[in-house]
Amino acid sequence: MLAKNHTTETLVSLLERVAQKDQAAFSELYQATHRKLFGIVLRILSKQALAEDILQEVYLTVWQKAPAFNSEVASPVTWLATIARNRAIDEIRKTQLPEQESDVDFDLILDDKMRPEEATSQRKELQKLETCLQGLESPKAEMIKAAYLNGESREQLSRRFNQPLGTIKTWLHRSIKQLQGCMK
Repeated sequence: MLAKNHTTETLVSLLERVAQKDQAAFSELYQATHRKLFGIVLRILSKQALAEDILQEVYLTVWQKAPAFNSEVASPVTWLATIARNRAIDEIRKTQLPEQESDVDFDLILDDKMRPEEATSQRKELQKLETCLQGLESPKAEMIKAAYLNGESREQLSRRFNQPLGTIKTWLHRSIKQLQGCMK
């Protein structure tokens, strides 16, 4: 769900400029990514006003931590989405909001500015991810979705799946490695 004309390469370039405190690049990065990041935060928090506030904090973090971005470690969207997800989860922990399931899958909503080839590429990536998730042993796919889509903490997963915290950490780590291998 990225704004038109923004590829991974252009986002890398924007983040490099943001790291040098280029305000124009920051504005362009925001325009290119705010819908995607808002969707992530809103999905986790389920409250629009709170999600808007948290999104501001996410971009403050991006401004401050842009020099730490490394395109060899993660794509720009993955790096940004991780910041958004982690901040939203921190807010849940801080405020002890009851978790609510959202009926809207923001990852499947296409950006009205998205080019057809980008929409097709995004659909293929999502289908590939779903196939890879199906390849995980039960209940690991459900655990990955709960952690990374719904923002459940490891402690919550430990209670939900009736497993020790260490086991949850190991399962998540191994499952992510397996998914990364599958997606390549």
